[in-house]
Amino acid sequence: MSTPSISAKVLGLGTYLPERVLTNAELQARPELDTSDEWIVRRTGIRERRLAADDQATSDLSTLAAEACLADTGVSPDAIDLIIVATVTPDMLFPATACLVQRNLAARRAAGYDLLLGCTGFVSALATAAQFITSGSFEHVLVIGADTLSRITDWTDRSTCVLFGDGAGAVLLGPGEPGEGLLSFVMSNNGEASGLLSMPAGGSRLRITPEVAAAHLDCIRMEGKELFRLAVEGIPTAAEDAMRAAGLGPDDIDMMIMHQANIRIIEAAAERFGFPPEKVAVTIDRHGNTSAASMPLALDELRAQGRLSAGDRVLLVGFGAGFALAAAVVRW
Repeated sequence: MSTPSISAKVLGLGTYLPERVLTNAELQARPELDTSDEWIVRRTGIRERRLAADDQATSDLSTLAAEACLADTGVSPDAIDLIIVATVTPDMLFPATACLVQRNLAARRAAGYDLLLGCTGFVSALATAAQFITSGSFEHVLVIGADTLSRITDWTDRSTCVLFGDGAGAVLLGPGEPGEGLLSFVMSNNGEASGLLSMPAGGSRLRITPEVAAAHLDCIRMEGKELFRLAVEGIPTAAEDAMRAAGLGPDDIDMMIMHQANIRIIEAAAERFGFPPEKVAVTIDRHGNTSAASMPLALDELRAQGRLSAGDRVLLVGFGAGFALAAAVVRW
């Protein structure tokens, strides 16, 4: 396989977090949940999460992140060729959330579609977008990871309602020199484990009826212990494969950003590769699990903290429903 003459480079970044903060103390105050701040922090690392306002949907969060990204790059909406929105909480099944974002941005030339792959969505969308850039098909591709998980959370289920939050992050990809931008990516699925994390109703398998809604089948269902095991086993393999494909090892990585699902999973992976805390992004304590938004949100926070510099090699690792794994190495 010949080496592409151009690469897919990250040109800019923007994020959005809703104003409403839901703390563990507020959840602890709900007697029906029988939970506590200590229990949540010990098991997950989460202290608070953001919730979208009643009048905000995923397209609204996505648009605000996209506007921040375009302001960061100075690129006009008219210059966008394609918009990919990674989400499992579209405004509606159709039209695609990407089409609504295109309208909101007045990105008149842009095509767009959604990528529904849960917590691995951002990395997979990044890899997909890169193909359009390196092939020369498009010059500017806007990749958005956004989810409004509070809308599909069962707020009576202690095992899941403490985990999730809302947010959005966007990156703009454009042509770069060889050796810049996306250096490698790997993706895999284990469909045999697809039942471990799902939203049973709302698709063609099970319509939402009053009885289905009363049983909360239109909300997230999760087998946390088994997912934890699969993540701990699968993440090192995906990360190693992505580094190997880029011709790099752990010592060559400047920063690791994992999907922010559980602090224990993040710490286990960091220990496996010998990454010190300063090389590992942790935002789960303040954001919770924001699905496809978690990694771009972490990227933006690292940049704001001065922990992400031009030329840094960043390892991205996503895992989630499917059971899907996706990892990539990006030169910032």
